[in-house]
Amino acid sequence: MLDGTPVAVKVLRPGIANIINKDLELLDTAAWLLESLSAEVKRLKPREVVAEFADHTHGELDLTLEAANCTHLARNFPDKSLLIPEVYWDWCREQVMVMQRMVGTPVSKIDVLRAKGIDITKLAHDGVEIFFTQVFRDGFFHADMHPGNIQVTDDGRYIALDFGIMGTLSETDKYYLARNFLAFFNRDYRDVAMAHIESGWVPKDTNVNALETAVRAICEPIFDKPLKDISFGRTLLSLFQMSRRFGVVIQPQLVMLQKTLLNIEGLGRDLDPNIDLWQTAKPFLNRWMSEQVGWRSVVKTLKKELPYMAKNLPKMPRLVHQFLTQQTHAEQDAPIRLAIDALIKAQQKQAHWLKWMTLVITLLVLLQLTSLLMN
Repeated sequence: MLDGTPVAVKVLRPGIANIINKDLELLDTAAWLLESLSAEVKRLKPREVVAEFADHTHGELDLTLEAANCTHLARNFPDKSLLIPEVYWDWCREQVMVMQRMVGTPVSKIDVLRAKGIDITKLAHDGVEIFFTQVFRDGFFHADMHPGNIQVTDDGRYIALDFGIMGTLSETDKYYLARNFLAFFNRDYRDVAMAHIESGWVPKDTNVNALETAVRAICEPIFDKPLKDISFGRTLLSLFQMSRRFGVVIQPQLVMLQKTLLNIEGLGRDLDPNIDLWQTAKPFLNRWMSEQVGWRSVVKTLKKELPYMAKNLPKMPRLVHQFLTQQTHAEQDAPIRLAIDALIKAQQKQAHWLKWMTLVITLLVLLQLTSLLMN
């Protein structure tokens, strides 16, 4: 900058938008063709997946959006456990982004990190926790966390770069994801099956027992193993086969999460091949679920609703008076309604007896006529 502050400048390549748009149109055409040819492929929603990818790609073509993503992520980590470059907004435009220049060691240079005295095992565990913090605490996460976008400071903290691709999750998505993860960790495959059904990821009429058995057969072999011994290719293949059997609906909003999870697994494998991803994430998710459904959730909700309560508190006497007045009117009208109900019941009873009396009289007349004719 003019005052001598070192910065990093990102510039959009001229004409790149037209090239990307043509590629996206080609992908959409291919997805449409696949959907037209196969009902099985259509269930996987390829066009929706392409649309999700296109949304994120178009976002990368506007560097002011990337700058906004950067500042948003920085606000989510005020404790600096994850370092985010500062954006210099006065110098940013749609095709240019100017930010703080960050100095660190690429996370892929493990030998250099060890030489600097970085605790690699701790670094691997911190990476997993930072990922789950972004996903479940904030619902806003860096969705392009490959080694090229991650650096490490000399004191062992992560630096995140490149914020063009970010993922977001709704509160419902976060709840069912956390529930599924915890159920996996606890080997409660029944709850995994129920969560899939309740979230709408599988049809509502899915056989719970069959789904539970299928999930158990897939997941049991991967537990109690270090990351290096887990065959994710075989696991993903088994999950895909299960999805075909039970009609699992692909969730486009989770595509970025799935991609990022694979990045995190690869990062963890590179740093510490013996890391147990499940046990590293479990304490965090237990704490998060406690905050969502326990007493912490009640306190959090009260804090969130406090401004609304304070705003409407002065109206409470009037609202109570209106409620009591309505109840009083209802009580005053009650005798009239009771009288009407009684009259209706009396009329119904009278009509009932009249019907039977008519029938009896008719029978008597018929008997009398029959007797006269026989004589």
